[in-house]
Amino acid sequence: MGIETMTMADAIEKTPISLLTAFLEKQEKYEKTQQLSKWRFVGYVLELGFDSAKIITSDPYKIAVGGIPRGSFIIMVPESFEGLIPHFTLLRVTGVATTPLSSQVQQTYFELHKKSMPEIDIWTQSELQWGALDCDVLGMFYPDPENFNKLSFSGDVNNVVSAHKYKVYSPDAQLLDLVVNSLVKEENKVEIGNLRTMECKLSSSENPIYQVPVQISMKDFMGCRTAMFGKTRLGKSNVVKLIMQGMLDATVTDKNVGQLVFDVNGEYANDGEQLDITDTDVEKNSLSICSANKERCEIYALTKRSTTESKELRLNFYENPEICLGVLASMLEQSGNNSGYVKGFYSSELPSIEDVVSEKKENLKIRSIRKIQMYWAILKKAGFPSNESNLKKLNLRAKSTFDFNPGFSEELRAAIEVDINQIPNTLDALVNELEKIAKFVHENESSSLLLSSSGNALFDSDDKAFLKFLRPSSSNSSGPSILRSYIKYHSPNAGDFINEILKSLDQGKTVILDLGNANKEIREYFSKILSSAVFSHQEIKFVNNKLGNHFIELYFEEAHNLFPKDDDLTGVYARFAKEGAKFHIGMVYSTQSPSTINKELLVQTENFFVGHLSSKYETKALSDLQISFAGVEEDILRSKTPGYMRMLTLSHRFVIPVQAYLYDPKIGEEI
Repeated sequence: MGIETMTMADAIEKTPISLLTAFLEKQEKYEKTQQLSKWRFVGYVLELGFDSAKIITSDPYKIAVGGIPRGSFIIMVPESFEGLIPHFTLLRVTGVATTPLSSQVQQTYFELHKKSMPEIDIWTQSELQWGALDCDVLGMFYPDPENFNKLSFSGDVNNVVSAHKYKVYSPDAQLLDLVVNSLVKEENKVEIGNLRTMECKLSSSENPIYQVPVQISMKDFMGCRTAMFGKTRLGKSNVVKLIMQGMLDATVTDKNVGQLVFDVNGEYANDGEQLDITDTDVEKNSLSICSANKERCEIYALTKRSTTESKELRLNFYENPEICLGVLASMLEQSGNNSGYVKGFYSSELPSIEDVVSEKKENLKIRSIRKIQMYWAILKKAGFPSNESNLKKLNLRAKSTFDFNPGFSEELRAAIEVDINQIPNTLDALVNELEKIAKFVHENESSSLLLSSSGNALFDSDDKAFLKFLRPSSSNSSGPSILRSYIKYHSPNAGDFINEILKSLDQGKTVILDLGNANKEIREYFSKILSSAVFSHQEIKFVNNKLGNHFIELYFEEAHNLFPKDDDLTGVYARFAKEGAKFHIGMVYSTQSPSTINKELLVQTENFFVGHLSSKYETKALSDLQISFAGVEEDILRSKTPGYMRMLTLSHRFVIPVQAYLYDPKIGEEI
């Protein structure tokens, strides 16, 4: 061994690439000592290009390594590293190829079958055992030239020489671990499953399938976009749970990532609600994220479940007038209540309590307070419970208009026949007075009493719409009673849940919104209002240079509704897709079909988990927008095992086939 060779050997000792040299030394020993059952040799290279390779192999070689399924990883190395830094090229098997002798082999088989397949002589048998495999060239692993302690990967190869200069091996567990995990960022690593290159689990006792744990770095998910694709009941939600738990585990000390989950089916908040696995696994996989992480999780639920501790996910319709009128508008419109006076009500506008309190112009403040009082009267008449003492504390006060007193002139109050010495001081009294005002307005539109002291109309078009809805002119009209079906979304004691949730997210907690019993409009409303609040919250921190190392991760189900294929990506969800990383906002979105998701979002997505897809159209849509999935389309179409995913993360340079663990806080059991 020359000095230069010794120096090279010393340089690579105890570095990642030393696993390769140790592997090759063992293979040489097995070959020389005829320990062929341990030999991982696969064959030789028949054709080689920069993107693909054709290798020649033989049945004994394939049997000795436990088979070479489509999608499996094999490595190609030079016959000699003399003068070269040790390295290997990674290949992925894509199919069976023809050889120069394929037609002759077929002719031999044909002749044997014609003769009822007699005993094959050893020479003919040897000839028939040879075949070829097509492979994709994924890239090259090699020591970083500037630091041998680091392993580098390139998506191309630095040189292609004559095919006979190479040998091909099936890697052992250590090399597979190097292939799968060496590129993953060192920070915040967690295991998500085991390497699984084929759906079939059949193996011989002499050649068991290697159990190689697959790692991901939660750093790859912070501020990044992650897609979950695959048919229902095949493990998407289970992988989402693994990512949530991984983020909780990785940030147990820093608590620098808050997670907000829009749980449309209640499967993340409640025990025994795992929906995307087979029925036989439901009992085994019954623990929810919150049950496993009680100190760092909070649940907000529209409908409280007896077995789950949760906070009320309600709106105080009285204290959030501008927001809740929009909610009522959406639900009324969706339910088809579009008659003129109803549409006039929900098409009106209301100021926020904060805007009214801060208004400096007295006349505008009075008008705004009266608008809110009319809205309150409608809610009260509809049967919405109230906390009147809390409403009085909102400080809605002007000169003569305050709390439940609209402050109308004595002349107008006398005309509507109320006691001018008794001002309204309850919601019931307010309803009574405004109903009489509504009747007077309907019957005396041109009365001078309906003019302000400055000569302007006392009520604008929105005021009149509210009054008409409070007391419809037709006895056949329902008025506020049509709102009663929405009382279930209201609570007079609902706190400021938006600010509560933002505070929890800043503390690194996982907040789950249990929207399992909500209709589509309510789900969309809570998703949008909280998404907007999160974006504004992070944007303010960005402007004030206070983002630091804190991130927020959002989890969306039924993503095709939020990021539709033909949408131009406007609004808050578009901003997540385009600007989320800048504001430290990441998101995990799930849907069945890649083709239903906006292409711009797919292009921007860094991490992918893809289960079974049943259409070539879907796999083509995926590989067209993420080239790394080209070559694994057939495997995605054929495999239907729950939890069997094709994974690509920000760290990985090629797709990793992984059997995800079944979610368990202890993790380690496959689906």
